[in-house]
Amino acid sequence: MGFVRAAVAGEGSPAVGPPAFVGREREIAALSGALAQAPAVVLVEGEAGIGKSRLVQEWLAEAPARRRRVLMAVCPPLRESLTLGPIVDAFLGRPPADLELTGLAGALRPLFPEWAAELPPALEPLDDAKAARHRLFRALAELLQALQVDLLVVEDAHWADEVTLEFLLFLTSRQQRGGPNLLVTYRPEEVDDQSLLLRLSSRLPAGVTQLRVALTLLDQDQTASLVSSMLDGKPMSAEFSTFLHERTDGLPLAVEESVRLMCDRADLVFRDGQWVRLSVSELQVPPTVRDSTRERVGRLSPGAQRVLQALAALTEASAEATLTATADVSADDCRSGITEAAEAGIVVGDELGRWRFRHMLAAAAVYESIALPERRILHLRAGRALENLDRPPVAQLARHFREAGEIERWMRYAEQAAQRALASGDHTAAVMLLDDLLSTAELSSTDTARIARTAAVAALGRKDSVDEVHGRIVRTLREILASAGLTARQQAEIRNPLGRLLINLGEAQAALTELEQAVADLDHDPVEAAKAMTFLGWAYAGPWPASTHLYWLERAAELAPKVDLAPDRLSLAGNRAAGLLMLGEEAAWDLVSTLPTDGTTSAERFDVARINANIGTGALVWGRYQEAAHHLTVALGLAEAEQASRLRYNVLLELANLDWFAGRWEDLAARAATLAEAEPDRPSIYLASIRLTARLAAAAGRRRVAEEQFQLVLDEAARLGAVDDTMEAAAALARLWLADGDSERALSITQQPIEAVETKGVWVWATDLAPARVAAHVAAGQVAQAINLMERFALGLRARHAPAPQAALAACRAHLATATGDLDEAADAWARTADAWDALPRPYDALLARERQAKALLEAGREDAGRELLTDVYESLFRLGARGDADRVAQRLRDQGAEMPRPWRGGRRGYGDALSPRELEVVRWVAEGKTNREIARILTKSPATVDQQLRSAMRKLKVSSRTALAVAAVEAGVLTEESGSTDES
Repeated sequence: MGFVRAAVAGEGSPAVGPPAFVGREREIAALSGALAQAPAVVLVEGEAGIGKSRLVQEWLAEAPARRRRVLMAVCPPLRESLTLGPIVDAFLGRPPADLELTGLAGALRPLFPEWAAELPPALEPLDDAKAARHRLFRALAELLQALQVDLLVVEDAHWADEVTLEFLLFLTSRQQRGGPNLLVTYRPEEVDDQSLLLRLSSRLPAGVTQLRVALTLLDQDQTASLVSSMLDGKPMSAEFSTFLHERTDGLPLAVEESVRLMCDRADLVFRDGQWVRLSVSELQVPPTVRDSTRERVGRLSPGAQRVLQALAALTEASAEATLTATADVSADDCRSGITEAAEAGIVVGDELGRWRFRHMLAAAAVYESIALPERRILHLRAGRALENLDRPPVAQLARHFREAGEIERWMRYAEQAAQRALASGDHTAAVMLLDDLLSTAELSSTDTARIARTAAVAALGRKDSVDEVHGRIVRTLREILASAGLTARQQAEIRNPLGRLLINLGEAQAALTELEQAVADLDHDPVEAAKAMTFLGWAYAGPWPASTHLYWLERAAELAPKVDLAPDRLSLAGNRAAGLLMLGEEAAWDLVSTLPTDGTTSAERFDVARINANIGTGALVWGRYQEAAHHLTVALGLAEAEQASRLRYNVLLELANLDWFAGRWEDLAARAATLAEAEPDRPSIYLASIRLTARLAAAAGRRRVAEEQFQLVLDEAARLGAVDDTMEAAAALARLWLADGDSERALSITQQPIEAVETKGVWVWATDLAPARVAAHVAAGQVAQAINLMERFALGLRARHAPAPQAALAACRAHLATATGDLDEAADAWARTADAWDALPRPYDALLARERQAKALLEAGREDAGRELLTDVYESLFRLGARGDADRVAQRLRDQGAEMPRPWRGGRRGYGDALSPRELEVVRWVAEGKTNREIARILTKSPATVDQQLRSAMRKLKVSSRTALAVAAVEAGVLTEESGSTDES
């Protein structure tokens, strides 16, 4: 029994051939079928090394004629994605000579300067970046049509820049008018939830063929076939097959690289008609592709390794000329090195003569093996080589000169790349480019000031949620301001946007400090000065009285005639209206009536959304809930249309607050938790979400949770200097402690917030605080102090149509009426208070006022009226969901001798084997064929709540399926029953 052992590499070792295309027959058929039904969008997804690109190549190879009408775009994994880079690179090599292009193609000149002779004249620039982008997309679509491209392939779309993805979405909207089919490959694990890539599958127009091909790992048999195809078609042993599959999981790239490494090591023998490994239990297959790549590269000639190092530094596909210059070798030596690497399966070329690593993991492995001094030299050469291209890739140049330590060139190209990103709407890329420059490079004070201001303004333009990018640029700007060398004017131009960024972070006091310092040195820029002044007019923080804030708002108004652009005037007017609302100024509403609810450009619509969100928030404070609902609804629609996630979360939170006030509590806890998780790095949103959760906990009787959460809100708001956010939390804690009879503690917790209200003179903030403080004074026997506070509150609300604070003023008067001992007057006062709350509407506060009214009636000897009213209050509180309060009222009724159910201690009211009203609702919709998600949307519940109620109904009717449930419900006649219950399960 003889065997042939594979010789050591270089000594006649059996050649390792390219791997066959294995296990993808079904996917190829599906691909062909979908693309034969134009228009089509095909998504090929899978992890790195799974074979997405190979699938596309094999499909194209089936019919070579297809290639003539296919455009290939590859998205490189750059640190900062190059705007539209993949699409531009795909067109290069196909000059538009002899093509019939309209004047619209003049928009392509900035992208293709090397085509200047063939393209129409440049078009007039547009002020609206979104309109300019749309025009550019139309021009690119025209070029596709002129080239008769019927399939655009975009590989590695998870690395695509946002504008490239927007262009793909644009193409899908035009497919029925002759646009090309799309074939997109990507790694799903590298696509975040906010990526536009997801829309390619979720928002396709009617009539478009859609196919999603999810490539899976090879099974053991397929793995064995793959290996066999690389080894002269001869089979491998079962033991070897099992071992290799276990170690690689059937990932084609890992399988291929492992086989090559084993052959390089002469680790295979051909025995008894099959390939086996020596010492299977001892010799390890490299755990990662990186390890195998490094060893394989190490076996190449020094010249080939040098070329691969250059290619690894370049990262993206590169022409031989660029590679030659980067590697600093002759053209012949470069070509020889490329040939050697290609034969080893490490690099691949494209139709344009560019070369790249077969797998990016291999590129990373080679790059990490390069010593730091040599890396710098490679990057310097790469940068110099790319500078000589007709259209230098500025983002790549910034990266190369950064790594090379060439500060001046790095700065120049980073600024150019940032401006291109801003022009395309990619503010995040611009911020990251400039922040990296500011935080790493040694710059002059002049350069630092200019770049810092640009970065800060770019950060303000981001529509994303507050995240690490936001926090990072704030830290950088603060460090720059703390260093010496900047003039007062330079500091002002940085402090102004920094102050507004701090507002988003919830650092209210710090924001005012920066803005106040900035405004003194912004005389040269009336627009920016006016912006700073309007934000100084916002009374959200600081010890200033209302008069100081009004002073800044008036100064901003005086600068308005110097503001030329309509968008700037709109922004300033909206900010001034919001500032006046915060200050409780009735004049704000006249200004509000002049503001628009839509815009003509993307930037204007975003600003209108922001303005309406601020007005809606102010309307909530005033208790003008219909107006709040209107403005918040306008803001939400515009924010969603403009994909402004940060603003959207603002509005969703205020809508949740509106639902709390209006008594629409179902699913509020889940909504609050979702909002808190969505914006954990933004204190204002996070704390407001916690405050909403605390309200619900207090109403439900979960005292410890409510107390802890209100204290958290109070402490953090005080730390951040957000004075207005301390009011409700302090009032809520005071009410909890007054229920314990601890008036001293209640007075202590409300002392600082009420002083802030009085200092500022903004009494519309005292809706929750003033009644709690008056009640604490009364409980402590300090009636004179209570009267004094009530009178100051009344004076502060004079001539203001602020329904919520006015209702709170009625509550203060009712507390004082109770203190006098005139129980009939107290009952009437509490009735007036309840009516005032009901008028808003604010049912929870109205019910608590009626509870006090009933108590006064009972103590006045009017037992029947008191018990009847208290019973109504109990039932209404229970229906509302305030079951902790309902429990307290039930106990009071029981003390009065009324027959009541035992106090509620949590959980649902019992219905035995009968369906609750909410379960009946769910069963009715199930019987009509609705899904849980559809039912949740109809009933405005969460899908989890619907599922819980559905399971409960199935358990009660003793069935195990939805169909059986519907049948059982009909047979039992429950679908014809009227609910008539107060349960809110």
